Amino acid sequence: MHSEWQLQQAKNGFSQLIKEAIGGSPQRVTLHGKPAAVVVSAAEYERLTKRNKGKLSAALLKPEIGGDDVDFGRDRDTGRDAAL
Repeated sequence: MHSEWQLQQAKNGFSQLIKEAIGGSPQRVTLHGKPAAVVVSAAEYERLTKRNKGKLSAALLKPEIGGDDVDFGRDRDTGRDAAL
């Protein structure tokens, strides 16, 4: 079982790469030794890109968005005076 493939290996073993991704193991593809792509199953892709169409207030109250991560402060600077 691979989890990292060189591009040429990925091309030659594409069917196996897809089967392993479907099996739940993300497959990394490298190009010239550097990370180039990750292949995941369609189900995992859907899970990762699922859009929650709820209210903004509900999203802001989720535990993943902690108060420590977001700064809701406002800058009270009103800008500069304009001479007309």
